[in-house]
Amino acid sequence: MLHLPRIVLLASWLATAVSAAVFQGNGLKIGEVTADSVVIWTRLTVAAEANWSGTPWLAPSLGPNQRPTARAEGGGKKKSDGEAALRDIVNRADWRSQIPAGRTLAEMHGTLPGAAGHVRVTLTPAPGGPPSVTAWLAVDPTRDHTRQFKIDSLRAGTAYRVVVESRDAQGASGPTIEGAFRTAPAAAAAAPVTFAVVTCGDYPRRDDPANGHRIYNTLRRLAPDFAVHTGDVEYYDKADPWATSAELARVKWNRLFALPFQRAFHNRTPVYFTNDDHDILKNDAWPGQTYGSLTWDEGLAIFAEQTPSSPLPYRSFRHGRDLEVWVIEGRRFRTPNSTPDGPTKTILGAEQKAWLFRTIAASTATFKVLVSPTPIVGPDRGNKNDNHANAGFRHEGDELRRFLGAQKNLIVTCGDRHWQYCSIDPVSGTREFGCGPMSDVHAGGYNPQPGDEAIQKFFRLKGGFLTVATKPAGATATLEIHHHAVDGTVTHSATLKPDGTLERKLPR
Repeated sequence: MLHLPRIVLLASWLATAVSAAVFQGNGLKIGEVTADSVVIWTRLTVAAEANWSGTPWLAPSLGPNQRPTARAEGGGKKKSDGEAALRDIVNRADWRSQIPAGRTLAEMHGTLPGAAGHVRVTLTPAPGGPPSVTAWLAVDPTRDHTRQFKIDSLRAGTAYRVVVESRDAQGASGPTIEGAFRTAPAAAAAAPVTFAVVTCGDYPRRDDPANGHRIYNTLRRLAPDFAVHTGDVEYYDKADPWATSAELARVKWNRLFALPFQRAFHNRTPVYFTNDDHDILKNDAWPGQTYGSLTWDEGLAIFAEQTPSSPLPYRSFRHGRDLEVWVIEGRRFRTPNSTPDGPTKTILGAEQKAWLFRTIAASTATFKVLVSPTPIVGPDRGNKNDNHANAGFRHEGDELRRFLGAQKNLIVTCGDRHWQYCSIDPVSGTREFGCGPMSDVHAGGYNPQPGDEAIQKFFRLKGGFLTVATKPAGATATLEIHHHAVDGTVTHSATLKPDGTLERKLPR
């Protein structure tokens, strides 16, 4: 695996050295790409780098009767008996208790405060032609000094160069950063398309301490047309720090996307983001809950401010003749997990579910890919109760599987679980591919149980990602699905044909 020095990676995005009081330490994010539009995310910062040498965060201490001891959970991963007690302490404590006395938030490790100023985006088509230039707009101090630009009237299937200019509040020019992307092919175009599916990648479990998660460097080299992040972008309810306030939630986003591997990837790869639980509030969360002083509504607003956003959290994207991708949301419309199962218990909510069934049935794409934050087929651990593979949402899960299994040209991809798998529901025939977490150190929590072989056709307790690719061949096409290790090595492959035939193979 190639590990580029930080200075080399910085050179790929920092185009000018200036003396202004603003920087773009989080790079840019490209998202919501269609055949004729894109959303460009920007943020102004007080420094070019996060405070990597800052003061370590404090962790609240357990009492004498709450000493952690290791125990196995759900088939393998060890967890502390004191973790629930520790979370309760954190939940009740003021978030400033994680900062040493006399220190400020900006002095803590990884912080990267925002700065006032203005930004402007220019998109230039690679084949030539007039650029699209936005107005200079101020970043929003109420939204962590971010600004998003939705740019329309672009050409389908066209490579664009992105330039983001900056200036400080007094008008002095700041750094310019560059990126690139390609718009989606027109719906009638028989174009090859490759995209990646990723999940679960918090800062403490990165596998290159200086540069970030190695998976981003791997994907940057593979250069997919786009990626989908299924959620758990960060983990508010994990230490260093525990994000029990809006201030600390933003710290985690700013720190993660100041890492060189992340920045280099995002300035050249469009990503569609959906949230899950840890990057909105806490584990297994649902509407109305809080985490410390962080409210549900704040969690939703922060996710929308930190990622390229769309009017609705559920949406679909057409990429040429052969591919349509549905990205759904599984938290904000759900019934509490503790509610007894039945016809009214839901994860998707009535409106999103009706939209999903209607648009999938109406799609003319050769292949359809549903990207779900959580499993629909599984199997999952018996002690979990927050997804469609669990007994707690069995009624809606059965409804989904009946519908999805009837679509012979459709597969489900999902995140959330910390292992890779391919499963086929023996009742409905629904085919599901779990991408696995972003690093091997993040993998764990499950080992196959007796009877799983009736559903689970592939299992790997490691990190990695999925790639899904359309392969046009005249009037026909195939859909190629690959599980990859963190370094890009293919660990499992499947080919879907338009008639619904699925062929699987393990690499030699």
